[in-house]
Amino acid sequence: MRIAFYEDAHVKDLAPLTLTRPVYELLCGRFSVRERWQDHLANESQPPEWAGFVRPELAAVCRERNPEVIVNDYVGLQYDAALLINGRWIGSPHEALQLTSNEVGMIDGHVVALKIEPEEAILLTEDNFSDAIADIARTRQTRELTGCLVRRPWDLVSHNADQLNADFACIDFDNGRGTLGQQVAIMGPREMVFVHRTAEVHPFVVLDARSGPISIDADAIVQPFTRIEGPCHIGRGTQIFRANIKEGSSIGPVCRVGGEIEASILHSYVNKYHDGFLGHSYVCPWVNLGALTSNSDLKNDYSNVNVPMPDGLVDTEDYKVGCFIGDHTKAAIGSLFNTGSCIGVMCMVLPGGELLPKHVPSFARIWHGELSEGWEINRSLKTARIAMQRRGRELTAAEEQLLRQIERQTFAERERAFQRAESKRTGIPT
Repeated sequence: MRIAFYEDAHVKDLAPLTLTRPVYELLCGRFSVRERWQDHLANESQPPEWAGFVRPELAAVCRERNPEVIVNDYVGLQYDAALLINGRWIGSPHEALQLTSNEVGMIDGHVVALKIEPEEAILLTEDNFSDAIADIARTRQTRELTGCLVRRPWDLVSHNADQLNADFACIDFDNGRGTLGQQVAIMGPREMVFVHRTAEVHPFVVLDARSGPISIDADAIVQPFTRIEGPCHIGRGTQIFRANIKEGSSIGPVCRVGGEIEASILHSYVNKYHDGFLGHSYVCPWVNLGALTSNSDLKNDYSNVNVPMPDGLVDTEDYKVGCFIGDHTKAAIGSLFNTGSCIGVMCMVLPGGELLPKHVPSFARIWHGELSEGWEINRSLKTARIAMQRRGRELTAAEEQLLRQIERQTFAERERAFQRAESKRTGIPT
C-alpha cells in the first residue's frame, strides 16, 4: 500500500510558512507529518511507498529534499491501494491505519484520512484532486479521528506541547539512549528525559521534566548554564548556548539558539544565537535573529491577538500569540516584533528603535522602522547562498527558481502593504 500526503485548498491560509514547503513538512512536536509517519512505519518488514501531492511550484524542491517521496504521480495511484493523508492533520498514524476501506477519517467535517482503491484513483487529477477526494469521501462511513487539523500558523504553536508529549511516548528508549554527567541536574522523573548517546549535555545544565518530557537528539550540544523545561525537543545537530527554553518548544535540526524561548517552534537552520525573547512563534529555516531581537506575545490588555495574514486581518481567538517568520528573513540587532506579527520570505529587517510593523510582506524591507522595497532579488539570493554555505548547504537551482516565483507571486501583497504604509505615514487614504 502507498501512503500519500496531500495538500488541500486551505494550505494558502498557512502562509508564509507554506510558501517554500508543502504543509506536511511543517514541524509540530518532534516531527513533521511526513516524518512522523515514516518514523511510525520505519520497522515494517514491507515499508510502504511514500508519495506527496503538492502545488506544482513546489514539486522540484520536494523531489530534491526528499528523494524517497514520489511527487505528483497521479497515474501511480492507479496501480495499488493508497492511504491518503491530509497534510494539515497532526494525529496518530495508528488511527488512520485502522480505517477500513468503507470508512473516511474526519475532523470537524474535513477529510483527513481516506483509503482508495486503484479504480477510484482515476478520478484524482491535478485539476480536481480535492474535489475528487470529497466525492469519494461521501461514499464512506464517517469516523471522527483525534488530533489537530491545522488551519493557521498559530495552531502549530498551540498544539505543540500536546504533540511533544505524544511523540515522546513513541521513542525507542533502547536504541541510542546516552548517559548524563553528575553535574547535569534533572528535575522530575529521570525516565521523562531522553538524551541521544551522541549528544553532549555539559555540566551545570538543568533539565526540568516536571511538566513534560525532554528529548535531545543526536549530535546536539547543550552548553553550561542552560535551563530546558519540558515538554521540549532539541533537534539533531542543534547547539544551545546558555539559554532558557521554556515548555512547549521544538528546536529543529541544526539551529543555534541562545536567550529565552517560550512555546515556540524553530523549524531548522535558524540562528538565534544571542540574548532576546522569542515566544509563541514559528520561525522558518535560514532566518537570522540579531542580538537582542525580541517579540511580544501578549497584549497589555490581555485581549485576543489579531494577525495580519496575506488574506487580511485574522482573529486568532487567543491572547498568547507571537510572530511567524518566513524563510531567509534577516532581522538586525535590536529588532522588536509586535504581538501577532507576520513576516514573509526573504525580508530584511533593519529596526528603528521601536516596534516594527506587524505585517512585512515577502521580499520587502524595514529600513529604520519604515516599510520599503526590498533588495533586488539577485542580491537577496547571494545573501542566501552565503548563509547556507556557512552551514555546509547550498542553494540549489530548484530552490532559487522557487524563490524567484514566490517573489513574483507576492507582488500584489507587497503593493497593498506599501499603499497602507504610505497612507499611514501621510494621513491620506489610498
